[in-house]
Amino acid sequence: MNGLFSGCRGFAQLRWTRRQALRAGMAGMLGLSGLPLLRASTPRKIRPRARSVIFLFQWGGPSHIDMFDMKPSAPDKIRGPYKPISTSADGIQICELLPELARRMHHVTLIRSVTHDMKNHNSAGYYALTGHRPPSDDQRLRDSLDLFPAYGSVVDHLAPNTNGMPTFVAYPHVIRDGSVTPGQHASFLGKKHDPLFFQDDPNSDRFQLPELQLPSGLTLDRLSRRRQLQQLVDRQAGYWEQVAETREVDEFFQKAVELMSSPAVRRAFDLTQEPDAVRERYGRTTYGQSCLLARRLVEAGVKFVTVYFAPDIGGRRIDSGGWDTHGFDNTRMFQIVDKYHFPITEHTLPVLLDELDERGLLEQTLVVWMGEFGRTPKLNDNESRDHWPQCYTVLLAGGGVKRGYVYGKSDAYAMFPDEHPVKPEDLAATIYYLLGIDPATEIYDRSQRPLAIGGRPILDIVA
Repeated sequence: MNGLFSGCRGFAQLRWTRRQALRAGMAGMLGLSGLPLLRASTPRKIRPRARSVIFLFQWGGPSHIDMFDMKPSAPDKIRGPYKPISTSADGIQICELLPELARRMHHVTLIRSVTHDMKNHNSAGYYALTGHRPPSDDQRLRDSLDLFPAYGSVVDHLAPNTNGMPTFVAYPHVIRDGSVTPGQHASFLGKKHDPLFFQDDPNSDRFQLPELQLPSGLTLDRLSRRRQLQQLVDRQAGYWEQVAETREVDEFFQKAVELMSSPAVRRAFDLTQEPDAVRERYGRTTYGQSCLLARRLVEAGVKFVTVYFAPDIGGRRIDSGGWDTHGFDNTRMFQIVDKYHFPITEHTLPVLLDELDERGLLEQTLVVWMGEFGRTPKLNDNESRDHWPQCYTVLLAGGGVKRGYVYGKSDAYAMFPDEHPVKPEDLAATIYYLLGIDPATEIYDRSQRPLAIGGRPILDIVA
């Protein structure tokens, strides 16, 4: 079976020492074993503005200066071939190739001053997916239980769903640039906070979730008895060093069984319930149907949905892949964005915002559209743009943020923030704040160090 089970096997496995097992046993004697990780301070009570988050991660790094922060007065080698157009929000202009999105900008807040200094995809990707600075700017940065958890895993740890739906769902890719990019799962919080993850294509006519269906002839009761037998064998074998891992697997198993037996969960994932016209409206692509599924999931009560635009950074084809548009071989950046990136974005994001608004979901659903960095304002020798984390744009909509609003400002060439620089930690804090989670809340890593989950929320963008 792929999906939930195989996806999690692909991540690093938790390992506990005998000392940690003894510590866990002592916690049990003190009556603490059933509690979540302790926090060093009492979190503030914050009124939630959003019930759910749809996190649309644009792997590869979209060009801010060619989309949402255009500089028409800049020299040719900076401004690129596109012209800005007016939008439904007073004073906000975006790229002429995004006219449908321009008509929805009255729903949107643009943050034009996001900044960091990680120039490699895996480091920058981890920073964007967790809001925590990586230990190094190294393309060889690998997934590790010493690194911070994904946003959705933190939410599942601090404010899990109690409505029978999973808290955190992620699909349809494991993203990587060489090695798997860190920040896609629960890390040191434990496997029970991993996302319900799958790689099945929502655009396939055969789309279904095998992890939500039992193998033929295997009932839930039989499956449970098998697990109980395995637990007995494990106890008799004396696997004390693995006691914590076994407990986590048990909790993960129980969660999976509950999902398998839930008609509401199965209905939420059943795209055949959508009329053909709605499916065509989103576009019959993997990304389009993934966005439609995201709408269905938040409508059913899932709290955090991450949709990955592509599994790889892209750049070598003009009909697939992520936003990494340096210019390779016979392809050039503006060929790729003209023929693929802009059209698929124009087809899906406006429709998602419309549907959420039409169904009364936009006010309670925060939509986040972002990559790990932007592109160099100055064109390179291939008439393309390279990695540029020093200043780029993030798009937010719904979920308690202001409408038709711009926060922050870049300089004349969109190279550096000119006003109100925003770090990924601050963006993370804003997401948590809008969900009603205090960004100053601390969780403990494997070394028992307290770590705040976010920086400072951007209160100026809160409606």
